Amino acid sequence: MEFIFPVRVYYEDTDVAGVVYYANYLKFMERGRTEWLRSFGADQDVLIEQDIAFAVRKAEVDYYKPARFNDALDVISTVTESKGASVIFHQKICRQDAHQTVLCEGVIKVVCVTMSTMRPRAIPSSLLEELKRDA
Repeated sequence: MEFIFPVRVYYEDTDVAGVVYYANYLKFMERGRTEWLRSFGADQDVLIEQDIAFAVRKAEVDYYKPARFNDALDVISTVTESKGASVIFHQKICRQDAHQTVLCEGVIKVVCVTMSTMRPRAIPSSLLEELKRDA
């Protein structure tokens, strides 16, 4: 199942030419994953209180076209795999135009960790159920 999170490109997201700086796409993707978690009640501040966090283990991103200052974008997140302590997301960022032009795509692997030790841990069962429902 796709989760869509809208983002507006601000001046601070761009370089001197008004083009989104490449690393900021990763920030947009992070916001998409965070809001996806929030959409079914898994707020990160509650997870942190439980000594649980998600850390990016691997990120592969392909850039196709530039986003520019003031563009309206959609960050589209899909869970492609979830097991044990890890989740793999396919994410794409599209311009909100008539064609939903794909600007970049990424495959992001996140790992559930115990914050106090930063060691991998099993994803809580209630959260894993949501992940498998979306995969």
